[in-house]
Amino acid sequence: MKTRLLSLALGAASVFPLAVQAQQAIVPAQSEIAFTSRQMGVPVEGKFKSFSAQVAFDPAKLDTSQIAFTVDTGSADINRETNVEVVKPTWFNVAAFPKATFQSSAIKRIDANKFEVVGKLSIKGVSSDVVVPVTLAQNGVTTLATGAFPIKRLSFRIGEKEWADTSIVADEVQVKFRIALTGVKL
Repeated sequence: MKTRLLSLALGAASVFPLAVQAQQAIVPAQSEIAFTSRQMGVPVEGKFKSFSAQVAFDPAKLDTSQIAFTVDTGSADINRETNVEVVKPTWFNVAAFPKATFQSSAIKRIDANKFEVVGKLSIKGVSSDVVVPVTLAQNGVTTLATGAFPIKRLSFRIGEKEWADTSIVADEVQVKFRIALTGVKL
C-alpha cells in the first residue's frame, strides 16, 4: 500500500510541473511579430499574422525553462504586391517551407526583468544560433515579453537570385516582437 501511494505521489509530482506549464499561453490578440527591412535605403515594415508559442518559463528555474515559436511564413504581411512575392521560392518558398521555428536552448537573466534567450532559428531549411534579448513586464495576469534582434536574410536564403543584391534589399532584417503571455509570473 505504501509503495502504491509513493508511486502515485511521485507520478503526480512529475505531472504537476507540466500542468503548471500548460497554463502558460500566448494571447494572440495582444501579440505581434514584426520585421523591418530596407529596400533601396527605405525602411519596409511587415509582420506575421499567424504564429504560435509553447512556453514553459519560470524565472526561478531558468535551466528547465523552454520557449518555442512557430511562425507561418505564408502569413507575412507587408503590402499587397509584396505579399504575393514573398511566398515564392526566391523568398520564403512557402510551398516547401511553410513554417519558421525558434527553439530555446538556454535562458540567462541579465537583470530583474531582462533575459537573453539563446536558441536555434530555422527558416527555409537553414538553422542558425541566435541570441534574443527579452524584457518582461507584468501587467495584471498578463506578462508582456518584448525585444528585437537582427538576422541576416541571405544566411537563410531569403531573397535569392536577383534579390541577393544587397544594394536593392539590405541583408540585415530587424525582427521585433511583443508577446503577451498568461501564466508567467515574475
